[in-house]
Amino acid sequence: MTEDSRSFLSRRSMLTLGAGAAAALVASTGTAAAGRPPVPADAELARSLPGGFRSAYAQVNGVRLHYVAGGRGEPLILLPGWPETWWQYRRIMPALAKRYRVIAVDLRGMGGSSKPQGGYDKKTMARDIHELVRALGYRQAHIAGHDIGAMVAFSFAANHPEATKSLTLMDVSHPDESLYQIPLLAPPGQPVHVWWFAFNQVATLPEQLLTGRARFLVDWMFDHLLTDPASIGDRDRAIYAAAYDRPDAIRAGNGWYQAFGQDIEDQKAYGKIAAPTLGLASDMNYDYFAAVLPSKAADVRVRRVSGSGHFVAEEQPQKIIDELQAFLG
Repeated sequence: MTEDSRSFLSRRSMLTLGAGAAAALVASTGTAAAGRPPVPADAELARSLPGGFRSAYAQVNGVRLHYVAGGRGEPLILLPGWPETWWQYRRIMPALAKRYRVIAVDLRGMGGSSKPQGGYDKKTMARDIHELVRALGYRQAHIAGHDIGAMVAFSFAANHPEATKSLTLMDVSHPDESLYQIPLLAPPGQPVHVWWFAFNQVATLPEQLLTGRARFLVDWMFDHLLTDPASIGDRDRAIYAAAYDRPDAIRAGNGWYQAFGQDIEDQKAYGKIAAPTLGLASDMNYDYFAAVLPSKAADVRVRRVSGSGHFVAEEQPQKIIDELQAFLG
């Protein structure tokens, strides 16, 4: 392996953390996995946030999407990533709700949303969000996403430019052919080995191994991909693990990975994003974002989120709030 390819892999190691294994009805109902205490239902979690947040559902594009909304102003759609749900934005939603109508959505296959057999390509998932925006009575919205949510946000802006007021990508961009260069065996010294990319391509086995055991996965991800593992505590980890303990949620999340080939083909037809675009990148991903995003958007700015691992909205929430408010106006 050449020095250039090692450098590429180091840049990609955090960028391609996106898209993941699951989410389940458990988190939205408060039902516990066997032997575990129940976690709060989505409605209770929503009410716990300042800003008048409430949990709701909408039937769009053949799926039932769960979302949490609060605040007043222009709509700001927040799309979560793996291995989390809408709850990952809990630390930024109240502050943003003072200036915007904040709407955090569980994507198709995630949390309290439907887990159909198909439709996990990011173009279809972006259509879900576009129909939700319309169903809520808006013509345009600010779209922001992290991880798998960033992939969907990018596809939203590419496929629905008339509905995109701005685009924010947090630590991940849309799948492209560089994903094919991730090795099965990580070279020595690579900061992160994204083993789950291959694992979640396998049919049936992930459900057999992870059902009722998702806390092991959640803890591993946060312990290895946070600068400060304590920034996501036990209660929040329990909420996320409960969302990943059911076979249907694991199977649905695997669909996000299995659609990457289609996502890559779809991306080839996209021109530059016309909407103003903000990239918020962790220290490991900043150089990649700075090099690549200008080729994907006509009006782009990239900001470094120092002192953070992959989960920027939870590890450095004030930085994310400040950058979003400065960008959105």
